[in-house]
Amino acid sequence: MGTGADAAAAPARAAGGVLAATCVSAFVVNANTSAVSILLPAISQDTGASLATLQWAVTGYSLVGAAVIVTSGALGDIFGRRRVFIGGLLLFVVSCVLIALADGAGLVIGGRAIQGAAGSTILACGLSLLSAGVSGAAQMRSVSLWGAASAAGAATGPLLGGVLVDVTGWQGLFWIDAGIAAGCVPLTLRTVRESRDPSRPRSVDLAGTALVAAVLVPFVFAVTEGADWGWLSAPTLVCFGISVVAVVGFVLVEKRVRAPLIDLALLRNPFLVGASVAILVVAGCINALMYVCSLYFQNPEGLGMTPLEAGVATLPAAAGIVVTAPLITPVVHKVGARNVIAGGFVIATAAFVVLALVRASWEYAAFVGPLVVVAVGLGLANGPSSSVATSCVTEDEVGAASGISNMGRYVGAAVLTAVTAAVFNAAATKRQAAGAAAAEALASGFSRAAVGLALFCAFGIALALLVGRIRPSGPPSAADYAAAAAAGSHTIATGAAHGPPAPGTAPPDTP
Repeated sequence: MGTGADAAAAPARAAGGVLAATCVSAFVVNANTSAVSILLPAISQDTGASLATLQWAVTGYSLVGAAVIVTSGALGDIFGRRRVFIGGLLLFVVSCVLIALADGAGLVIGGRAIQGAAGSTILACGLSLLSAGVSGAAQMRSVSLWGAASAAGAATGPLLGGVLVDVTGWQGLFWIDAGIAAGCVPLTLRTVRESRDPSRPRSVDLAGTALVAAVLVPFVFAVTEGADWGWLSAPTLVCFGISVVAVVGFVLVEKRVRAPLIDLALLRNPFLVGASVAILVVAGCINALMYVCSLYFQNPEGLGMTPLEAGVATLPAAAGIVVTAPLITPVVHKVGARNVIAGGFVIATAAFVVLALVRASWEYAAFVGPLVVVAVGLGLANGPSSSVATSCVTEDEVGAASGISNMGRYVGAAVLTAVTAAVFNAAATKRQAAGAAAAEALASGFSRAAVGLALFCAFGIALALLVGRIRPSGPPSAADYAAAAAAGSHTIATGAAHGPPAPGTAPPDTP
C-alpha cells in the first residue's frame, strides 16, 4: 500500500517541483529586470560611469534577449528543456556575479548582456517545462501561477531594488538573485523530468539569431549616439546601413533554412503583425517610462529621492500594468479585442500628454495620477494583444506566432528605451546649454520624452485597426485568464486551447 501511495504521489511531487522551479525563477528574472533602472544612479556613483553609458545596461539586456528568445526555445526542444533551462540558470548566476563584482561600466553592461540571454532562456524553457510537466486543468492553473509570479516580480522589482540599495548597496540585488537562481538548479534536477520535441528539426537557425543582433545593435547605437554624432554623419549612416543590410540578409537566410527563426509567411498575417507591434509598443513604453522616471525622481535637480523612495514612487506604473491585465478578459469578450486595445492606447496617450506638461515645480503628487492612468491604458492594450497574437493563427502555427510576439516585447523594450533616453538627454542638454537652470532643463527632457511616448501610443491606436475583434463563443476560460496573467512577460499559446478560427468566421472581424 505504501508503495502504491508513493507512486500515486510522485506525479504530484513532480508537478509541484516544476511549478516551484519555474515560478521562482520567473519571479527573480522579472524582478531583476525591472529593478535595474532604479539602481542606475547608484551604479553610476560607484563606478564613475555616466548614466548615458549605463543606459546600455538596460537596452543591452533587451537586445540580447530579443536575439536569443526564439533560439533558446528551439534549443530546449532539441537538446532537452530541462538541460537548457538549467544552463540558463547557471548563466544567470554567472552574470549576477560579474555585475556584483564590477568596478566599471564595461562589466556591468557585459554582465547585463549575458543576463539578457540567461533571462530569456529561463522564461522560454521554463514555460515549456511547465506546459510539458503538467496536464489538463492543472496546466492552466500552473500557467496562471507562473504568469502571476512573473507579474509580481515585474511589479515589486523597483521596490526591492530600492530597499537593497539602502541596506546592502546596489550589488546586493545581484548577490541575492544569484543565490536564488543557484538554489533552483538542484530543485530542477531533483523534481523536473526532461522533455523534448522529437518532431522538431534538429537544425538551429544560428545565422538568423546573429542577424537579429546585427539589425538591432547598430540601429540602437545610431539612435542613442546620433544626436552627438549628427544624424547625417558617417558613423550614424554606417550604423543604419548595417541594419538595413542585416535585414536583407535575415530575409534571405530565413527563406532558405530548414527551421527558420521566424516563419516569414506569418508576417503576411496582418492581425499577428498588428498584435505583435502593439506588444512592442506597450513593452517599450512601460520600460522607457520606468527608465526616465527612475532618473528624474532620483536626480537632485528633479525630485531628489533616495533609491527606496524612487522604487516606491514608480510602483504605480510598474504594478498597474500587471494588475490591470487579468481583470480585462471579460471586457474583451463583451466588446472585442480591437476596441479594448485601441481604448487602452487612447488612455495611455492622454496620460503621456499630461506628463508632457511637467514643470520643475511639480511635486511627486502631480505624477501619481498620470502614472496610474498610463499603467491602466497600457494594461488594457497588453493583455488582449498577447492573446490575439496566438488566437489569429492555426494550431500548428501557435508556437511560431508566440515567438514573434515575444521577440517584439524584447525589441520594444530595447528600442523605445534607447530612443526615449536619447530624447531625454538631448532635450535636457540643449535646454541647459541655452542657459536654463538645471531643474528646468531636466523637466524639459522629461517633457520631450513624454511627448515621444505619447506619439508611440498614438501609433498604437492606428495599429488596433489591424488587430480586429475576437469574440470567442463561450465565457472566459482558464486559458484566457492565464494568457492575461502572463502577458507582462510572455505570450501564452491560447490558440491551441481555443482552437484555430473556423474557416469563414475570421476572428479579426471589424465592428
